[in-house]
Amino acid sequence: MRYTYYRALLGIALLCSINIGFSQNTPVLYLIGDSTMADKKDPDTNPEHGWGQVLHEFLNDSIRVSNHAVNGRSSKSFIAEGRWQTVLDSLKKGDYLFIQFGHNDEKIMDSTRYTFPYTQYRYNLERFVNESRAKGAIPVLMSPIVRRNFNDQGVLVDTHGEYPLVVRMTAKELDVPFIDMQFLTERLEKSYGVADSKKLHLHFKPGENPYYPDGKEDDTHLSYFGAQQVVNEAVKSLALRLEGFKIFLKN
Repeated sequence: MRYTYYRALLGIALLCSINIGFSQNTPVLYLIGDSTMADKKDPDTNPEHGWGQVLHEFLNDSIRVSNHAVNGRSSKSFIAEGRWQTVLDSLKKGDYLFIQFGHNDEKIMDSTRYTFPYTQYRYNLERFVNESRAKGAIPVLMSPIVRRNFNDQGVLVDTHGEYPLVVRMTAKELDVPFIDMQFLTERLEKSYGVADSKKLHLHFKPGENPYYPDGKEDDTHLSYFGAQQVVNEAVKSLALRLEGFKIFLKN
């Protein structure tokens, strides 16, 4: 009787340890970046969504998303505020790290955020890659998504200058998987055209949306629909560039 009792306890302990092991070994997909990627407050009423906020909708339960992107951060301020160290301390072998900065690194009038593309911006990207690799994680570099910036002739005009080029160069030289979010979102904006591309962003007349009673005209940040479309483009590109990542995608 006593033997049966202790054997049952041992079985329960082993089962618990197996479940804990599975939980600890589940890979985590960490996201670091700015407001175009970040989770937004009041998701049930706020029409703005970062694309990282909806990424989990495209993934199955064999990977967990941990979104550390924050509004207004550049690669410089993300490090200076200790946010990178928090992520680095959590990384383990087999985790993924998606890196997308640029929108706020361009803020040349703000010394706390601005980085020159070929020096500090590049160095920060290299730091994210090298330090995450040292932990056994898999970094993925991403160029910043485009702004909806059509001119009077209907041409989508770039606003990021040399920053996307530096991401491409860094990815090539460090042999890092690279997702060209600039190209993917440029193609997305063009496919919807000057008028319909407003659906990808935040365009509301006064009184049209209760969250923005005075109206909103924002061509940088994404609507929920826009965030979904951006992730759909990114996931298709990931499946092509990261063969092993396919096992995490929903059918």
